[in-house]
Amino acid sequence: MPFKTKFTEMVGVEHPIMCGGMHYVSYAEMAAAVSNTGALGFLTAVTQPTPEDLRKEIRKTKTLTDKPFGINMSFLPAASPPDYEAYIKVILEENIKVVETAGNNPGKYIKMFKDGGCVVIHKCVTMRHARTAVKWGADIISVDGYECAGHPGMDDVGGLLLLAIACKNLNVPFIASGGIGDGVQLAACLALGAEGINMGTRFMATKEAPIHENIKKALVESDQTNTTTILRTLKNTERVFKNDQAALAQEAERKKPGDISVIREFIAGSKYRISFQETGNTNDSVWSCGQVMGIIDDVPTCQELVDRIVGDAEQTISNRLNSLITTSSRL
Repeated sequence: MPFKTKFTEMVGVEHPIMCGGMHYVSYAEMAAAVSNTGALGFLTAVTQPTPEDLRKEIRKTKTLTDKPFGINMSFLPAASPPDYEAYIKVILEENIKVVETAGNNPGKYIKMFKDGGCVVIHKCVTMRHARTAVKWGADIISVDGYECAGHPGMDDVGGLLLLAIACKNLNVPFIASGGIGDGVQLAACLALGAEGINMGTRFMATKEAPIHENIKKALVESDQTNTTTILRTLKNTERVFKNDQAALAQEAERKKPGDISVIREFIAGSKYRISFQETGNTNDSVWSCGQVMGIIDDVPTCQELVDRIVGDAEQTISNRLNSLITTSSRL
C-alpha cells in the first residue's frame, strides 16, 4: 500500500523515496528506472559536460519514463565552476518541476528555480543552513546525517539526532538522507517527522545503475567501516570509499592542510568516471559512498528494491509498532 506524505503530494510520486543526484551515476537510465518504480529519480546536471548535453539527457529520460523526475544541481567549490545559469536555463526550458540543490550560497539559484515554478529540495547538514535555505525559498529540506556519502559537513552529527532536531526546528517538510537503505529505516524516519527518504549509495547497488559491476560488488562486500573522509582541512569534508587513493589524498592533506593543489591529482573527477564507467577498479580513484554499505547485501532491480522497502516499512508500522501499544484497563 503506498504511503501518502507531504513529499509524495508535492512532487507527484507514489512512494516517499527519492534517489538524489550522484556524479557519474545519475544518467537517464538510472533516473528513469527509479521513477518507474513510483519513487523519484534524478539526473545530475553537471555530470553532463555542457548544458546542451544536459538537454539531451533530459529528453532521453523522457523517452524512458512518463513519471516525474528531477535534476540535481550542486554548487560546490571548484577551480573552474561550470556555467550554472546556463544549466538552469536548460532545466527550466525543458519544464522540469523538481530540483535538488546543494552547496554554498545557492540563494540566487534557488530564486531562479522558484521563479520557474520548480519545487526545490535543498540538501543541508545543519539547521542554520536549513533555515537559510527556507528563507531563500526552498520547499523541502533534505536533512543529511554524517553517515551520508559525499559531503556530510563539518559538524559530524548523525542522522538519528539530526532528524529529531529538524522536527523541532523546521516549519517546512523535510526528508531524511544518509545511511538509509531499507524499509525499517523508512518507518523510523517517518516516525521522526520526515516526509520521506533520500537514498544514493543503496541505489548504486541495483541492476539498472549504470556503473561497473565491480563497484556494485564492492558495495555488497564492504560494510559500514569501509568509508573514510577527506578534504576536511579545506572545510569541504567528503565521505569516500576507503582505498589506497583516498589514503594518499589524506596523507597529502596532512602534510599541507588546506592546500587543494597537493590533493587535486588524487581526487580528479576523470579518475572517478573511469573507475565507474570503464575499468571497475575500486582502488585507483577517490569515489563517494556512504556507511549504508553495512546493510547492502544484494543487487536487486530498482523495482524490487523499492517494493521491498515500502513493504517492509508498512509491515514495521502495522505489525511491530502497533503491537507495542497496550490499552490500559481500569478496575
